[in-house]
Amino acid sequence: MKKAEKGVRKKKASPRKDTSARKPIRVSVLESDPLRFVGLRALFGSGAEFHVRSSTIPAILKALDDDVVLMTRNRGTAFYSGMTALKAVRPGVRIIVTGPGGSDEDILRAISAGAKGYIRDDATPAEFKQAIRMVSGGSVWAPSRVLATFIERVTTSNTSHKANTHDGQLISSRQRQVLRLLAAGRPNREIAKELGLTERTVKAHVAELLRKIGAPNRIALSVHPVSHTLLAVAE
Repeated sequence: MKKAEKGVRKKKASPRKDTSARKPIRVSVLESDPLRFVGLRALFGSGAEFHVRSSTIPAILKALDDDVVLMTRNRGTAFYSGMTALKAVRPGVRIIVTGPGGSDEDILRAISAGAKGYIRDDATPAEFKQAIRMVSGGSVWAPSRVLATFIERVTTSNTSHKANTHDGQLISSRQRQVLRLLAAGRPNREIAKELGLTERTVKAHVAELLRKIGAPNRIALSVHPVSHTLLAVAE
């Protein structure tokens, strides 16, 4: 009798994971054009995986509840200075830059400024979603060749730092101020105004920085690992 009862005993069903309870990825979009924001939000569809909202830098600094910040790159200088300000207060924020085209140097500059990824405006909705997933999970989203270049620059920064200082001395305090504003994407005119210098003096400082660090131009200077190492030194 016991055997018969044992034979009809049913196995307990293993509990299934409830994927519907998974929290959506919260994406804060920094975009001043309302129509462009609507277009970006439409890329993610109406599913529950993403929660996309328009935001501002002050709102992001106050809310602290986003998983990814999507910043649209524009031609103004406020883009890089805004990113620098955001990273200064929230160094762990995960930023993805989106913009038209984007050369390797543009992508390198964005990553060096603190972005975790760069995605072109004409990317497919699937690519946008995958980029958000990757960055929210702690990875970096950028072309492999760009990441290879970035890693190479970082790994050789110590050697370059020693080879490109002048007579074993670091850059001056004033040159470091110029470099900091240059890395934030500020043009010579704005740098001169903020530091109380003439544009000619700023150009002279930039030329000296190019020589000491060994960068071919101001864009390369702003993304060079040595530049960021020097900026990390307390004045």
